[in-house]
Amino acid sequence: MTTPETTTQRTSEREFVVTRTVNGPVDIVFKAWSDPELFRRWWTPKSFGMTILSCEMDVRTGGTYRLVISHPSMPEPMAFFGRYLDVVPNARIVWTNEEGGEEAGAVTTVTFEDRDEQTVVVWHDLYPSKEALDEAMISGATSGFDEQFAQLEALVSV
Repeated sequence: MTTPETTTQRTSEREFVVTRTVNGPVDIVFKAWSDPELFRRWWTPKSFGMTILSCEMDVRTGGTYRLVISHPSMPEPMAFFGRYLDVVPNARIVWTNEEGGEEAGAVTTVTFEDRDEQTVVVWHDLYPSKEALDEAMISGATSGFDEQFAQLEALVSV
């Protein structure tokens, strides 16, 4: 097996796409995205120094999630939350990002494609405006995916 590559690309003014082929079967990869105990083991890139304090996930269409993350540079932990718009087991998860502010957050769609003990994961963020994606890119919110997916792969590899 070759070393997987994570590709990131701004595909339009409002869209950002990440693609990675993960060495692991689709059902286990999907479970790592939908089981709170597994999710918290790989979600934040270790080099970022963040800690997931709590992780509540009801991964079903209409369900909600809430993550509370701390970092030594933040005076208070930060909550990330939203709702699941569409969940198809082993195929797709679509969620909102409602962290606050006056403008709606991005809508994230992650698809999972089975490829014989490997899974092609495509993460697609649709931001509400060009400026929102510009800001996410400047802040570093669109970085760290290679490390994050390597952590996922270490968890699910066969």
